[in-house]
Amino acid sequence: MAQIVPDNTLPVNSIVTPQGNISNITGGTQAGNNLFHSFEQFSLSTGRTAYFNNALNVQNIISRVTGLSISNIDGLLKANGNANLFLINPNGIIFGPNAALNIGGSFLASTANRINFADGSQFSAKAPQNQPLLTVSVPIGLGFDGNPGVIQAQGTGHNLTLNNPFSPFIRTISSNGLRVKPEKTLALVGGDVTLEGGKLEASEGRIELGSVDKGIVHINPASNGWNLSYEDAVSFKNLQLSQQSTADVSGFGSGSIQAQAADVELVDGSIFLIQNQGNKLSGDISVNASEQLKIIGTSRNGAIPTSTLRRKFR
Repeated sequence: MAQIVPDNTLPVNSIVTPQGNISNITGGTQAGNNLFHSFEQFSLSTGRTAYFNNALNVQNIISRVTGLSISNIDGLLKANGNANLFLINPNGIIFGPNAALNIGGSFLASTANRINFADGSQFSAKAPQNQPLLTVSVPIGLGFDGNPGVIQAQGTGHNLTLNNPFSPFIRTISSNGLRVKPEKTLALVGGDVTLEGGKLEASEGRIELGSVDKGIVHINPASNGWNLSYEDAVSFKNLQLSQQSTADVSGFGSGSIQAQAADVELVDGSIFLIQNQGNKLSGDISVNASEQLKIIGTSRNGAIPTSTLRRKFR
């Protein structure tokens, strides 16, 4: 059974109604275009759907977990319209091999302690006893106080093939993995961040991978969702991609990938990939390792080297 249990910390609390394999999530407290949800537990077993049944005027669904358990998500996260979805659990978030997204906006999962807003207010997962003055302001940052939980994305790895070095990779859109709509952002920002065969896709958008211990990660608006910046992060944890993991923003536009950590390690044929087949300029692959960067090995069949690739085809 899915374990999605609301808490009682909001002026209007979240309501979870099981309907077959769907956990229908209503209620929550709306402030302007922001809809706030708060849960004691938030996990989702294989084959189940967590459906944030929001009004269409909601721009940001901002969800926190205030209990002490990790979020194990191996089903579908769904929302209405073009809403962005934030999920904050300082204890940790594990996306299983069947985890998937069906949302119209961008997605940010984090083990930060709190979300900061433009008017100075905060939505904290560690101090929910102080009922928040919920705000209409936009979210502008993630606050980390040290020793945050891990984020993992598990999967079967990519099945990229290559006819010759001068042709594009042949990409098969898989039914699993975390994927957002074109020109949106997919962000995983936690303590240690590991992709174990995980597949992240944001065609013509942005993928943001950040591993932070203490400090503030800024959320800046961009044409394709958000651009994260780390100038106020005090210390970092580690990022690893293994077992043919992919972060892929290929398409017909200017997709970008940013990774920030102390140690960044790509092994086993894992890839940061931008394969641009359109007329727009490609975005950047930006990897910032405060300690060391390792790129090692090949895919299981030896055909695909571990790499960060930005390629242009017309």
